[in-house]
Amino acid sequence: MDSQMDWHAARAALEWQLEMGVTEAISETPINRFEQVAPPPKAGVAPGVSAPAVPVQPVPEVDPVEEAEKAAASAQDLAGLKAAMQAYPHCELRKGARNLVFCDGVPGSRVMIIGEAPGREEDRVGKPFVGRAGQLLDRMLAAIDLGRDREGAGSVYITNVLPWRPPQNRDPKPVEMAMMMPFLLRHIALAKPELLVVMGNISCHALLGKRGITRLRGQWAKAAGLPVIPMFHPAYLLRNPAAKREAWADLLDLQARLRTTT
Repeated sequence: MDSQMDWHAARAALEWQLEMGVTEAISETPINRFEQVAPPPKAGVAPGVSAPAVPVQPVPEVDPVEEAEKAAASAQDLAGLKAAMQAYPHCELRKGARNLVFCDGVPGSRVMIIGEAPGREEDRVGKPFVGRAGQLLDRMLAAIDLGRDREGAGSVYITNVLPWRPPQNRDPKPVEMAMMMPFLLRHIALAKPELLVVMGNISCHALLGKRGITRLRGQWAKAAGLPVIPMFHPAYLLRNPAAKREAWADLLDLQARLRTTT
């Protein structure tokens, strides 16, 4: 191979070496640039003696349910509970939701209605039951002289098992429900209703530990120390109008229960 280089080739070779990090052209001994150089010994450590290894502290695992229980228990009123839920960082649903859907209606009402989870309209507005299902719910309640916008004995209070909308309105995952249950139970305790209406399978599963709303509806049970009546979710009634007959019977049963416990 011809070792003669013209001026331009020699300049290009030199520039390439500079780009590669060459800082010396000639050295007394060969240097292996890929060899790792031992760091200088720390102060107070003799040469040749290894410094004691610093123990790595394990990152403590966080139990999201336990954290939820602590946060819920610390809330002394409904405003404090809402703030605790907004600050709770462990539920991934909050990252995809526009709003935390906390409640609607009148706190302290005799009837507390518990739905499943917010839908698109609820997520947009920040209140439960404001879409088509919510409009049907309002008509159902008005038929027995109840309403979220009424005062006194005819008022109701409304919330959901989950405060954030699941993606594409999918069913909540068990871990999501487990994280939100301490907040729901604290919500019931702070709202102080006389009885609960749980609407749909998810609500029944959360509070009664059972599914099968067609079998459970209309049968009084007990949860959170209160009487509970399961009912069809209004969204189910929109898809299955024939079930409105059973829903009307459940509403009349609720009305009778309120009259006998006045």
